[in-house]
Amino acid sequence: MNRIDILDHLKKLKIDKDDYIVIGGASLVVQEIIEDTPDIDLSCSKEFFDNSKLDRSNDELRDVLKIHDVFSLSPTFYDEENVIIIDGYRFMTIEKVLEVKRSLNRKKDKKVIEKLDLYLCLKDNKRYERELYQKGINIIGGVDEVGRGPLIGPVVAACTVLPHDFELKGLTDSKKISEKKRNEYYDYLIENTIYGIGIVGPDIIDEINIYEATKLAMKQAIDEVRKKVKLEHILIDAMPLDLDIPTTSIIKGDLKSISISAASVIAKVTRDNMLIELDKKYPEYGFAKHKGYPTKKHIEAINKYGLIDGYRKSYGPVKEILEKVKQ
Repeated sequence: MNRIDILDHLKKLKIDKDDYIVIGGASLVVQEIIEDTPDIDLSCSKEFFDNSKLDRSNDELRDVLKIHDVFSLSPTFYDEENVIIIDGYRFMTIEKVLEVKRSLNRKKDKKVIEKLDLYLCLKDNKRYERELYQKGINIIGGVDEVGRGPLIGPVVAACTVLPHDFELKGLTDSKKISEKKRNEYYDYLIENTIYGIGIVGPDIIDEINIYEATKLAMKQAIDEVRKKVKLEHILIDAMPLDLDIPTTSIIKGDLKSISISAASVIAKVTRDNMLIELDKKYPEYGFAKHKGYPTKKHIEAINKYGLIDGYRKSYGPVKEILEKVKQ
């Protein structure tokens, strides 16, 4: 059923709108988070539910309970904070649906949980921080990295701790911000946050692999911050870290958490500046434009001018050129 189908079915009910709310998938469809659902789940007060079960002469309710493929009615405790009114009907808020689906911990809900979490974080990228603040956890580090894919240069990570009242309009994943705006944000973040930077060069990347090198850079950045403040919790973009303080690994964290977004900007501008400096020394490679990533022009430049210090010898395109030289 789509949004129109659900509203049409609800209109057929003769039960007072104030006696129930629409929950679950139907609520998400009407709020245009998902496209359709096979049924409509209704929630009511325990008192209304108990009375209805005793009174089977209630034709209105019997119809609801009878058509299980369309309607299902169950008692749930809820408050007005978890209700949104649409076309006069009461629907469970997206925040509450996410909370319920997480508590059910069902495999089939995994994708919709990720979608709901991302949707809510795009509206409010301080949700993860606020939840920790409410638990009395005040010094929170956000961690992100940049530079896993390039053929040359280091992988760079940053860790940031933001003030509770921190606001920076437009701050999000650094890849989604223009270079000019990123540099402006970088200057502001350097002045207004506690931060640390970790840098792991190509030799170590070749030795231990990029995944382990990324974790090492993240730990370096965290250690730099721990020299300044006592971190209580760390929010990390996707990658799990084994640390002696609590952590939360967040898929698409650079979009969902303002602390991780701040770290992504600091890490990216730090590394980009390194490649811009390298470009001044070797302008023929175009480092200022492609930042070391394996673009067509970058590969052409390598084939034409050869390799310089700083290339990652374990990476495919570089490895192939080194093997040709040996031959």
